[in-house]
Amino acid sequence: MKEALMYEPLADGYVRCILCAHRCTISPDGRGICQVRENRDGILTTLVYGELIARHVDPIEKKPLFHYYPGSRAYSIATAGCNFRCDWCQNFDISQMPRDQRVILGDSTAPEDVVAAARAHRCCSIAYTYTEPTIFFETTLDIARLAHAAGIGNVYVTNGYMTSDALEMIRPYLDAANVDLKAFSDATYRRHIGARLQPVLDSLKLMKRLGIWVEVTTLVIPDLNDDPDELREAAQFIAQELGPETPWHLSRFHPAYKLNTVPPTPESTVARASEIAKEAGLRYVYAGNSRQNADTTCHACGALLIQRSGYAILRNRVTAEGACPNCSMAVAGLGMNGESSG
Repeated sequence: MKEALMYEPLADGYVRCILCAHRCTISPDGRGICQVRENRDGILTTLVYGELIARHVDPIEKKPLFHYYPGSRAYSIATAGCNFRCDWCQNFDISQMPRDQRVILGDSTAPEDVVAAARAHRCCSIAYTYTEPTIFFETTLDIARLAHAAGIGNVYVTNGYMTSDALEMIRPYLDAANVDLKAFSDATYRRHIGARLQPVLDSLKLMKRLGIWVEVTTLVIPDLNDDPDELREAAQFIAQELGPETPWHLSRFHPAYKLNTVPPTPESTVARASEIAKEAGLRYVYAGNSRQNADTTCHACGALLIQRSGYAILRNRVTAEGACPNCSMAVAGLGMNGESSG
């Protein structure tokens, strides 16, 4: 246990957490919505500092990040807990553990050991993923500082519900983020997630202004967020507010957690969503969990730039200058020619 960052004391022993957009007011001995931040005698305490419940070496494409050092490896870690309760959560066994099982499991791990493991596995970056990195913010911050000093990148895979204060604190060490834009409907966020849409949009815009490389993922779910008009609005927001160079990953849904009776998303739905995204002006649109190809092509001349099979890079034709070899158009992203960041 460790005193949490980003909170303020209130009267009568209450505290207000200002780490995420829920801004929970927490009573003495109470916990926030995430269930891993507890008020102990007027001091907000994180219950998951260094308590890693998952650690793996993943291809960066699995995050998914296709425009951040493609072909590199990310040392990927998580603690239990989440500030969302998505009905379709793919990792509910660990993200919802404190809420559903009322336990918090994990192995105590020092920040130095995480960085050492990333270096030993020759990872280009450390990814804070699987659950929501905001809820183990103190752990991510301490690791990220050390990783940054060691020339290792830092990546958030996030729901984007952190406050601007949290983003600005982690910004000097955070290189890239994949943000789940789970729907473009506030009603869907309220009903199925227990949150609101606008704070996610605000975080996306702030990440862009702060110079963090951003990619967006939307899990396309039948009869929930697959309406063409809603997808069009989301695509227009990404293109206009984040820029047409922002990659959008449109992934097929497969039954999970509380939506285990909803059928998988048809391939045709993802194909249509991709068309809508391109019509809105987005240059890099990818289909996830799909048979459709996930290659990167030049938006100017259409030449193949990066050929993929699953998470593997078969061929990378991006030049050392980060451009198309055919027309010399710049390719958006970081380390697009596959060179290591550290």
